[in-house]
Amino acid sequence: MAELVRQLADLGVRAGDILLVHTSFRALRPVEGGPLGLIRALREVLGPSGTVVMPSWSGDDDEPFDPATSSAAADLGVTADLFWRLPGVLRSDHVHAFAAAGPEAKAILADPLPLPPHGPLSPVGRVHEHDGKILLLGVGHDANTSLHLAELMADVPYRTPGYCTVLRHGRKQRIVVKGLADRHRSKADARLLYEDLTPAPTPEQIEMRRMERIFRAQMTPAKAPDKRQRRAIRQMKERS
Repeated sequence: MAELVRQLADLGVRAGDILLVHTSFRALRPVEGGPLGLIRALREVLGPSGTVVMPSWSGDDDEPFDPATSSAAADLGVTADLFWRLPGVLRSDHVHAFAAAGPEAKAILADPLPLPPHGPLSPVGRVHEHDGKILLLGVGHDANTSLHLAELMADVPYRTPGYCTVLRHGRKQRIVVKGLADRHRSKADARLLYEDLTPAPTPEQIEMRRMERIFRAQMTPAKAPDKRQRRAIRQMKERS
């Protein structure tokens, strides 16, 4: 691993950097320790004050994203899919997810769902804000998400219609991007940035959800009365 650490340092990676990594392990192998060895080398050269960031979205626009279980998209590579699963690594809780480890991980991943992806209020935007670096290992600029940030900063129109699926109140919702969030907005203003394409629920679905609520209410154990409720019950008994 020492040789790989030296090579990364030769590429300009320094201790304390915030480093956004796009990689294809297939193009790099053999690497001592496999993908985990590569991640360890990155952490080693960055040191305890450095932060490593990797893309971590699932690539499945038709299913809600779960940061605890959704695999990273296959085209992100085996290293990215391993990285988010490691102890101490944080992951975004939205579909345009990144994963990060290090002192600045929370700051990099703090924003809600960015619309469209990779804008200023996204992990890529936060890496740029923190004067971070981009490392391409075995991939070209076609994998470089910071180019999308540059396009948005230059007001290049978002030409490709995109949508994602989110889970809201237990129901899948498909939304399509309509505009760029250049700052934090209220929920009412944020709704102007996307269009909900989810079909209205059928009468059967509405009735099913009503029955589910009734069932859950019946199955929920009754809570023991609190101090105020016990006093009221006692007073009612005394009056009767």
